[in-house]
Amino acid sequence: MKRLIGRRFSDLSVQSDVKTWSFKVMAGSADKPMIMVHHNGEKKQFFAEEITSMVLTTMKGIAEVHIGSAVKNAVVTVPAHFSDSQRQATKDAGAISGLNVMRIINEPTAAAIAYAHHKKAASSSTGEKNVLIFDLGGGTCDVSLVTIKEAGIFEVKATAGDSHLGGEDFGNRMVDHFVQEFKRRHGKDIGGDARALRRLRIACEHAKHALSSTAQTSIEIDLLHEGMDLYATVTRARFNKLNMDLFVRCVELVEKCLHDAKMGKGSVHDVVLVGGSTHIPKVQELIQDLFNGKELCRSIDADMSVAYGATAQAASLMSGEDKCWKVQVHDVSPLSLGLGTASGTTTLLFPRNTAIPAKKEKIFTTCSKYQPRIPIEVYEDKSLLGKFELSGIPLVARGVPKTTVCFDIDVDGILSASVVDKMMTGRGRARSQSPLTKGS
Repeated sequence: MKRLIGRRFSDLSVQSDVKTWSFKVMAGSADKPMIMVHHNGEKKQFFAEEITSMVLTTMKGIAEVHIGSAVKNAVVTVPAHFSDSQRQATKDAGAISGLNVMRIINEPTAAAIAYAHHKKAASSSTGEKNVLIFDLGGGTCDVSLVTIKEAGIFEVKATAGDSHLGGEDFGNRMVDHFVQEFKRRHGKDIGGDARALRRLRIACEHAKHALSSTAQTSIEIDLLHEGMDLYATVTRARFNKLNMDLFVRCVELVEKCLHDAKMGKGSVHDVVLVGGSTHIPKVQELIQDLFNGKELCRSIDADMSVAYGATAQAASLMSGEDKCWKVQVHDVSPLSLGLGTASGTTTLLFPRNTAIPAKKEKIFTTCSKYQPRIPIEVYEDKSLLGKFELSGIPLVARGVPKTTVCFDIDVDGILSASVVDKMMTGRGRARSQSPLTKGS
């Protein structure tokens, strides 16, 4: 769901992904993706937020059985490079499931909390540490450089990421390889056979996991297509070759994060691997080579550290002063935010990696005589996030009314904004306000 939630169906990334999925996705209201589900002979359609809320509801139920009481609050983790709309949609999913989402926390930051908690329990040593978190999961790759200070203070220096780089992409390369192999052997293209592709994808996923611990494995699928079988072997070397350009992109994200943090490799005390795809030996090798052979930190569970860190953050938010280890997180915004106006001017307000929470105001004015309104667009990187329109402006000379645009990025990385027209026209001071309409 991470590749659907908070996105539009018409997004190029969604259109690319739907070609590889074994389930059907269609456009819903406001261009939101809807997932087609077949259950008990019925066809149903759900938004990504609804599917995510079902997962959260199930997890909530498991937790309630385990602790024997109701669960009402939660800390939810997201990829560090999630956009504003993806973060808001995730909070919406939490609300649908009946949870009060106390905080949205970036996955690498949660892993840093888990790392620090483990180190605190395992060692009496203290002091400031620079830790690079490399988080490579099924669908995303995130890298964060975190300075961990005493008293549970976590200061994120920079983050870099790719929301379309992960284990799913590595598996797709293997699927494409065997689609071509089947065509070479049998002269048949299974690209249009959804059932065959689903079975092949499952087999490739098993093979991908096996190749993390063995140099060679086999794929055996009976009656894959038109009565023909697929029996093949795949080596770790072949898997690496199929995905080397993707692995290199992962390393480039690490380099970008270090550059943005203005920190040399020698200043990094520990490199922590997080996410299931960091089990891939070639990924580990490339990261270790980048840090000149430095031993990678494997003392925390790569598969569980994000959940552990989120739990520690939740405990810190819920408990009193002396009941548990207090956690104070200073994160950054992963994407830049700026404004565009009808005159064609653009203004950068928040560069990426701005410390959050953050607030900034910018004054704008009319660009023509007797202009009745001022349209203002809000951009997240190069994508249109939403629009303002300030209306009711006195019909006066160009440049006389003054408009202040106020941006607020909260601790969850979610933007709220308003336009306040001060309209210093000489006729008195008037004020009006227009909320940001997102998804425009």
